[in-house]
Amino acid sequence: MTSVRNLNIISQSAGQTEDIAQKIGDKLLGAEVIELVADLGGGKTTFVRGLAQGIGSTNNVSSPSFTISNEYSGTKLELIHFDFYRLEKAGLIENSLVEFVGKPNNVVVIEWADIVKHVLPEKRLTINFSFIDENSRRLALSYPESLEYLVEGLS
Repeated sequence: MTSVRNLNIISQSAGQTEDIAQKIGDKLLGAEVIELVADLGGGKTTFVRGLAQGIGSTNNVSSPSFTISNEYSGTKLELIHFDFYRLEKAGLIENSLVEFVGKPNNVVVIEWADIVKHVLPEKRLTINFSFIDENSRRLALSYPESLEYLVEGLS
């Protein structure tokens, strides 16, 4: 079992959350999986917007709550954003998720991942967002040592 490392970051605004995500996005190499955990309005879509900017995407980022997934093309990578909020069971979309995970040109981001945890790799970055106040969030990052390159310089 891989040892898990933790990093806590306080974001004072949506813009700062986006900047943090963009810094992570700049370091993505491909084949990473990022799990975002937060209540509704917790900052997940803002974070994905920053990740997309970090990979060089100019696409308009929106929450895939109704479409289940969105794809954003960057200069070298594809960002595939899944949101399982409206699903009680993953069903066929689980197969789609499995097809994207681990591909060298893909980065997979998942919200509301409880129904697919059994197919997610142990080697993933998990970010828990907690409300501090209307604008501020605590981002609790958990990751294996092999993904430490994503968070270097963030603290």
